[in-house]
Amino acid sequence: MKKLLICALLLLCASQSALGGAGREALEKFSQGLETLEARFEQAVLDTQNNRQGLLHGVFLLKRPDRFRWDYVSPESRHIIADGRDLWVVEDDLNHVTRFYQKLALKGSPARLLLGTDSLDKEFNIVELGERQGLQWLELSPKDKDRDILRVLVAFKGDQLLKLELTDQFGQISRFSFFEIKRNPKLDDSLFAYDPPGDWDVLNQQN
Repeated sequence: MKKLLICALLLLCASQSALGGAGREALEKFSQGLETLEARFEQAVLDTQNNRQGLLHGVFLLKRPDRFRWDYVSPESRHIIADGRDLWVVEDDLNHVTRFYQKLALKGSPARLLLGTDSLDKEFNIVELGERQGLQWLELSPKDKDRDILRVLVAFKGDQLLKLELTDQFGQISRFSFFEIKRNPKLDDSLFAYDPPGDWDVLNQQN
């Protein structure tokens, strides 16, 4: 489960033909003026045969340029918190926390799309996929072939990111749908801070 949550986040951020296209314009519209974001999400996990293996629900919070949190509320309570320096994966039921160095953990991940800190063209090849289901779609593939993620699909409507699909190197797919989206709500800094309880196990990863 922990591996799934990490992949959901890190898998959870161009060719010349992409420049000036409707999908790229939608991405720029989404990013323009975005400082904070709050949304509920549903995540479907599919195996290599496209069979659904799980369905998760939660809340996503973003505070640019370098903070976010994913709170999974069902079927289990899990939290992924980026405080600007460290990335925390919190497993409440196991009294266990894994800490990553955020900058290294997010390298080559679609979290760059959400944070808006760097040009996506540096780390991804971006291809326009056109309009489907009333949404503008883009495909992102990491230039670094050592990344866990093989392909990222994103879909926009207006200035809203509504769909995110991640395919890993083993063919597993995570599909996110976002709803009840709020752009630039007031979010307190304390929401993105984390201090593990003293009696919990903390695993420090070097990425």
